[in-house]
Amino acid sequence: MGTLTRRAGAVAAGLLVDRLFGEPPTKIHPVAAFGNAMTALEQRLWSDDRVHGAAYATIGISCGVAVGKLLPSTTLATALVVAGRQLRSIASEVGELAELEDLRPARHEIRSLVGRDPSELDSSGIAAAAIESVAENTVDSTFSAAFWAVVAGAPGAYGFRAINTMDAMVGHRSDRFENFGWAAAKVDDAANWLPARLFASAVLLRSTGNQQSIRRALRDDAPKHPSPNAGIAEAAMAGAINRQLGGPLQYGDRFENRPTLGDGPRPQPGDVQRSVDLVDEIEKGLVGLLVLVWLFGEQRSYRLRRRLF
Repeated sequence: MGTLTRRAGAVAAGLLVDRLFGEPPTKIHPVAAFGNAMTALEQRLWSDDRVHGAAYATIGISCGVAVGKLLPSTTLATALVVAGRQLRSIASEVGELAELEDLRPARHEIRSLVGRDPSELDSSGIAAAAIESVAENTVDSTFSAAFWAVVAGAPGAYGFRAINTMDAMVGHRSDRFENFGWAAAKVDDAANWLPARLFASAVLLRSTGNQQSIRRALRDDAPKHPSPNAGIAEAAMAGAINRQLGGPLQYGDRFENRPTLGDGPRPQPGDVQRSVDLVDEIEKGLVGLLVLVWLFGEQRSYRLRRRLF
């Protein structure tokens, strides 16, 4: 119990570091270095079967855990693997550009948030894509990273970021990665399963005026989504801002007729900032909760020491 409460304080500190300073430059970012290394490994190891893909995923996770063993600071690990500030910053910029009807740079900027083809998106489509990314990636970049850092310290944080990075690289469905990326995608689903639901619970608690809409979207719409975790996060967000998300989208040459999430009208560019503000408040609440857990643990340890001595 003491170890977990100390980690809670360390994770809170790491989240605050990200809020204050954001991510390191790409040239020196360890996650970027890991991505480059895994790209090289994928090119050498790739085969159109799940066995080679499982080996790839195992090596990647082992590397992440090993880094955590070598650099055991939970605060440093959390600060390096979370990316909430950058996510919110990019989403806000996309929303502002779309609101000005400056669609060409908005389509270019949103490529850093989503994998879909944005070339034909109008301002509403850009807004929907940005809001969905804010919801899904807040789970990936904040809740899951913080959860695994509390559970397993620096090895948990780096191990999770390795899983999530590999999923982004090879976990999507395509002719090349249908089999090879299967293991990475399934491990990512498992790692994000509980954090996604914790995020949805936080959205529900924070959005007191739209709780009925959130519950309905989570109950009726989220299970129809192809992702067991993105569907939960996006449905919660749709209900919270009373907008309809989801629907058809295109990844390169692949078209997906995804279900809609929520009952409201389609989002407009101004709704992007609403989603950013919501997840920002939720992250502040997460930091506060972690600090309270840490303080509880410290107080308990102090009382125990007084009894012993």
